[in-house]
Amino acid sequence: MEDLLQQTLDSAATDAALVPSTSADGMVFLLIAALGLLMALVYVPIRLFLTLTARSRRLRLLQRIRKLREDLAQPLAPES
Repeated sequence: MEDLLQQTLDSAATDAALVPSTSADGMVFLLIAALGLLMALVYVPIRLFLTLTARSRRLRLLQRIRKLREDLAQPLAPES
């Protein structure tokens, strides 16, 4: 039993020394990090554009509402 345990530990130690998956893990990490960066580079400008245009539309709408309220508050000019 002890011999089997020792053989298993020895084979695990030699397998761990080779570790071929670390370079693959690093490549997967870099790929996912690059995709995340690409998504951020696409998302941020689009989000800024949409936010600014929405604020612009909202401001124009509020200005129009204020103008209409002012026009409604004005008395009608008498017809002659």
